[in-house]
Amino acid sequence: MKTVLAFGDSLTWGAVPGTQERHEFDVRWPNVLEEALKGKIRVVENGVNGRTTTRDDPFASYRNGAEALPYLLEAHSPLDLVIIMLGTNDLNYCYGGRAFEAMIGMDRLVEIVQHHTYPRATAAPKVLLVAPPHLRAPRSDPDYVEYFGGAIDESKLLAGLYERVAQERGCAVMNAAKISKVSPIDGCHLNEKNTRAIGTSLGPIVQDLLDL
Repeated sequence: MKTVLAFGDSLTWGAVPGTQERHEFDVRWPNVLEEALKGKIRVVENGVNGRTTTRDDPFASYRNGAEALPYLLEAHSPLDLVIIMLGTNDLNYCYGGRAFEAMIGMDRLVEIVQHHTYPRATAAPKVLLVAPPHLRAPRSDPDYVEYFGGAIDESKLLAGLYERVAQERGCAVMNAAKISKVSPIDGCHLNEKNTRAIGTSLGPIVQDLLDL
């Protein structure tokens, strides 16, 4: 059985739009993916609300993806594949709000996976980048403009930029915006249908990458 690490933010954690709640286990995309390839893979879901690619959050000390990733690579080794879906939080006002900076951060995460010193001479896992669904204006959220500002347009640039990283680093990429949309309730999180869609769509890609 192959082991896959799903590394992401609140979209991976399973945040319910407009609430502080979490989707049920079988709804969240990492677990939908595991079920789609039942018996062939085990998916370790690791999503943290507010996680960035490489940026330190001034309001929380545990959201820098580049700091968390080496520990997870070590803890769950041997891994066959790391799926990274990040970038949305890099677009908020704290970090400059540019997709280009998210791309640089994503490139750094791929570098970490590919060049980490794995225990017992284990080979580096393959990497699959997932560009998150586009942001949208929420129905009513007084803090949205201040938090994300012009990030809707920037979010639409992530897929193209991540393709560049994938080509240069020799990894795979999927554009989740083609099969999933964020909720109009808060403009950034996924309802049940759309988080399931990501897991289902990843199934054939992961199957091919891991020669299952």
